[in-house]
Amino acid sequence: MHRCLETIEGADFRPEPFTLLHQRSLYQTMRGLLRRTEREVTNKLPDLSPETRQQALDWFSRASRILDAYSILLKRKIAATKIRVHGDYHLGQVLNTGNDFVILDFEGEPRKTLGERLLKRSPLVDVAGMLRSFDYALEVSFLQQKAEDQDRLKPWALKWLELVTGAFLEGYRSAAAGASFLPPTDQEFDALLKLFLLDKAVYEVGYELNYRPDFLQIPLSAVNRMVDGG
Repeated sequence: MHRCLETIEGADFRPEPFTLLHQRSLYQTMRGLLRRTEREVTNKLPDLSPETRQQALDWFSRASRILDAYSILLKRKIAATKIRVHGDYHLGQVLNTGNDFVILDFEGEPRKTLGERLLKRSPLVDVAGMLRSFDYALEVSFLQQKAEDQDRLKPWALKWLELVTGAFLEGYRSAAAGASFLPPTDQEFDALLKLFLLDKAVYEVGYELNYRPDFLQIPLSAVNRMVDGG
């Protein structure tokens, strides 16, 4: 998908290098989302279950470490290009036809403005979206299990997540090898991917808080886990 988007003719699709100015703007956007989401969660803390409320408080305590992860955008220029991306890439946007896969709905994140959706970004935004979708598939399924079965199932569920995440990243990096939009080193790839995974999970916190509060614990747990290195 990203290979195709990279090669579409016209200025609207032409790959562009990152600039330090753009990276600073991206940092400010991510920081603004984090602060705005913190305020939204704070306002609704009394409405949350005790368990979810504690996860939210744990998340608040990690805010400075989230900003530290974002700060890589201020420290060095990203050695990759930005392109037009899907913008809302997850399992629900991939249709298995039996012989192939078709990717749907390129309109971008529903809560973002049209101007934001048209911006060129690192395709690792889409990679992060799919990885978060894998985590959601596991967690939503897990919430549907009987409490007495969860301890028994959890190791197998986490192993599935590890395997499917590894297979997806291996396939993606193999298919995208040599592309201008791919960071050239493993260290840069991992740091940039973590950045977008965190930003995506923070976005999900705001989304779930407003639309599906029963699922709020999923992104809260994910952010806390990522910051703690899990």
